Amino acid sequence: MIGLIIGLAIGALGGNIAGYLMKDKSLGTLWNSVVGILGGGIGYFVLGLIGIGASAGMVGGLIAALIGGAVLLFIIAAVRKRGA
Repeated sequence: MIGLIIGLAIGALGGNIAGYLMKDKSLGTLWNSVVGILGGGIGYFVLGLIGIGASAGMVGGLIAALIGGAVLLFIIAAVRKRGA
């Protein structure tokens, strides 16, 4: 249970870092956290598929969340821009 809470916290942190790095695509703290949590799961899965193990503990999880969150923020921004 504590591992899940730590994983969610790392994902939220990764999403907020990704939002900071992609300032023009940021959605705000709450949504960046949600995107980071989702992106962390996606990033961990994709990195595992291509053979890069993100199992290096907190650092690996943070990197996976950062990459996944940044990609998701980019996709969301592209969809929002196209829809507007």
